[in-house]
Amino acid sequence: MRAALWLLALFGGAVAVALFAGSNQGSITIFWPPYRVDLALNMVLVLLLAAFVLLYAALRGFDTLAGLPLRARRWRMLQKERAMHGALLDGLAQLLAGRFLRARRAAEAAIARERSLAEGPERVPHGRQLRVLAHLLAAEAAHALQDGGLRESHLQRALDSAGAAAGSEAELREGAQLRAARWALDERDAEAALERLASLPVGASRRTLALRARLKAARLTRRHGEALDTARLLAKHHAFSPAAAASIVRGLVFERIDDARDSAQLEQLWAELESSERAMPEVAMHAAQRLVQLGGEPVRVRAWLLPAWERLASPDTQPPLLESQARKLITVLQDSLGGLDAAWLARIEAASQARPQDARLQYLSAMACLQRGLWGKAQQLLAACATQLPDAVLRANAWRALATLAEQRGDAPAAAQAWKAAAQAGVR
Repeated sequence: MRAALWLLALFGGAVAVALFAGSNQGSITIFWPPYRVDLALNMVLVLLLAAFVLLYAALRGFDTLAGLPLRARRWRMLQKERAMHGALLDGLAQLLAGRFLRARRAAEAAIARERSLAEGPERVPHGRQLRVLAHLLAAEAAHALQDGGLRESHLQRALDSAGAAAGSEAELREGAQLRAARWALDERDAEAALERLASLPVGASRRTLALRARLKAARLTRRHGEALDTARLLAKHHAFSPAAAASIVRGLVFERIDDARDSAQLEQLWAELESSERAMPEVAMHAAQRLVQLGGEPVRVRAWLLPAWERLASPDTQPPLLESQARKLITVLQDSLGGLDAAWLARIEAASQARPQDARLQYLSAMACLQRGLWGKAQQLLAACATQLPDAVLRANAWRALATLAEQRGDAPAAAQAWKAAAQAGVR
């Protein structure tokens, strides 16, 4: 459509010129004594147009000729800039391909070309950013080649080039600090990594990449409290899958629990845990077991185990415990039956009566009866569950308890038979 309009306009202009020039009878007379020159008006107009075109062409030609040195200088600069970018891209490609020596050489070539451009009259606008990236590329290649001295040299030059400016240069400086922290972690130098991370601004230190590095450094230095706080932040940022986040947090809580040196310290740690962490059966049982080892009060142990016990006693209303978790819960509760109160005795008896087919609950009820001095009921429950217990340790404990009860009654044959069954269960 546009071409058709231009064609119509061209034809219209040609018709207008033809009408004007065809009927134009005017003339121009030029007196140059002693001469006289008569020219048609159309000829004069044509000559003026030709003179204008000639003058315009001459001026454009002179301008082009005068600007040739500047254009030649800009062309040379453009060629150098292209070579600089090509060297940087080649270095990145070589680094990704695992050819670290070539990557370092290409990065150094890019740095040299950038330096030559910076010394000229016209500098590259993004030359500083490119210089920082080239130094980081060379440092990365040197790190892969295990050349620590050259790596630190390029890293320091990158940091000096980035300066303390804002914007993209500040991002480059933060990126260099993060890479330095990762290099320190690769060399198992957690203290240096933490120092690099501490120099980051507050916003950059809370990024996922920085938090991952901080988590690894804290675990290497066995700073379990800091590692746990970092893992919680990563879980809130969805840096891990829910299952992985729960596993990492659970492992760090275990390590903090193992670091406790007395019951007071462990109770303080338990109070600092989040409610979701205290609700984990593995965490509660591990903390309760550690509290038993540190000589803590059995009442506190049973209070920590109450949520896990409710899951074991009522599997229909709550997610059931795994077999290993249930076995450990029975073991820890058995070790904390000292001073058993009536409320817990009622809980255990109600669970064993509601599920008589569960030998573990019958065993725990028997141990609770032993603790309260109910010998007859304990013997009855132990005799019913001793052969049905799936765990060899619990089965051996049940037979030993039966042997002890038989000795108290003076029934030597029954005691001998129970001791023999306990020994056989222990061998298995």
